[in-house]
Amino acid sequence: MTEMCVNNGQKRPVIRYTDFDLPEHWDIQSENIAQFPLQVNSTEYNEVRALFDKTMAKQYSEIVRIDRIRNKQWYMQYNFYKTFSSKKNTEKKLFHGCSQEVASLIINTFFNRSFSGINDVIYGQGAYFSADASYSHNHTRPSMLNGERCMFVANVLVGNSALGNRHMKTPPSGYDSTTDGKHIFVTYRDDQAYAAYLIVYK
Repeated sequence: MTEMCVNNGQKRPVIRYTDFDLPEHWDIQSENIAQFPLQVNSTEYNEVRALFDKTMAKQYSEIVRIDRIRNKQWYMQYNFYKTFSSKKNTEKKLFHGCSQEVASLIINTFFNRSFSGINDVIYGQGAYFSADASYSHNHTRPSMLNGERCMFVANVLVGNSALGNRHMKTPPSGYDSTTDGKHIFVTYRDDQAYAAYLIVYK
């Protein structure tokens, strides 16, 4: 089975990895940042789609594609924090909705906290994630060109989470993130979350 990089059109064998251990092939790949569309109905594709459909079923007309994201520097920073932090057992798979323009910026950098001003910051002035894809859908924007929307599936180390408010620029002492107490989590470190997948849908 092969997959094609959307950045340069090159094909390579599919190499899956579990629990986000650093894949060996990243060391020999020339590009630091790339997107690889998942093959429809592959195990990996179905797992991501099932997570999305838990709260988004019947709320969209089509999944255009699901991309696996590779950003070496960002991933290594996240993995380092996860490996050597006491927060490694607090990892959650959460959603982050945004416009196509912001999605491109995120893939090439990280979940920049300066983007938080685009949406509500009622639980803190950080990067927002939700366990509820339908909530994150409200923060997507359809492309004027083709109506496509973008939503990330991110691995997030939430750590100890405190109830947030709009005045918080950092979590309280002894905490790592803020929350609404239900499904929303707000992070304040660049290495606290990693964009694993991008779902493009209509």
